[in-house]
Amino acid sequence: MHIETAPAKINLTLDTLFKRDDGYHEVQMVMTEVDLNDRMTFTKRTDNKIVIETEHQFIPTDKRNLVYQAVLLMREAYGIKTGVNIFIEKNIPVSAGMAGGSTDAAATFRGINKIFDINAPLEDLAELSSKIGSDIPFCVYGGTALATGRGEKIERLPKPPHAWVVIAKPPLSVSTKVIYDHLKPGKNKPKSSEMVEAIHNKSYSAMIAAMKNDLQEVTRRKYSKVNVLLNKMQSLGADKAMMSGSGPTVFGIVQKERQAKQLSNALRGFCSEVYVVRLRG
Repeated sequence: MHIETAPAKINLTLDTLFKRDDGYHEVQMVMTEVDLNDRMTFTKRTDNKIVIETEHQFIPTDKRNLVYQAVLLMREAYGIKTGVNIFIEKNIPVSAGMAGGSTDAAATFRGINKIFDINAPLEDLAELSSKIGSDIPFCVYGGTALATGRGEKIERLPKPPHAWVVIAKPPLSVSTKVIYDHLKPGKNKPKSSEMVEAIHNKSYSAMIAAMKNDLQEVTRRKYSKVNVLLNKMQSLGADKAMMSGSGPTVFGIVQKERQAKQLSNALRGFCSEVYVVRLRG
């Protein structure tokens, strides 16, 4: 048996530069982990079945799940003949823009690598993982990173300045594809290089000033609950309120735990799913 932690991520920046010939958007993103985790348990089987179990009723356990696809890729790449049981203890909100599915898949690449004694370097696992999802290579490495291309090219960064994060997920699901389809890329000035500089300089104020998500404008126009939550979080004292990924999750950043607890308590009347975490990247 082997256990892997699968941390959630948030975007500190999400710059969309242009639409590529392959249909994807060229992006620059600074992403970092927060200490909200799924927990994955891997056990070898004596047959060749892939069995995924979870107590979360909305998560598929067949080939629709990125975890299942990750196992198939690892089996093909490394000639694994036996099966595996995978139990997913789900703590990250589902369909939230926090890479819950991607981080579970990334943990699967690491977990299969470990339990079958493959000993492949993370670079190889990250490259393999890009075949099934643009966010997964970042999640394979973890920490904090600048992601470019369609998100699969990873430049690792130091930890960001210490901060507390209040995460709030409204009761709705957002289609990433729909949000990207309504996006006009290159409209806003990219901020990712400023964010990289802020992180290297360990400047909290510069990090706050550089935070930006090009998808936020589209999502908040289409979903009034996201717009209300962003405005409410900002008015309640967050140093910066922003959406992660394509949403609908909104997060606010503050420096002190006391501020984070006050903010989360004030938000609970507006949103049932509220989490207080730290940047862990």
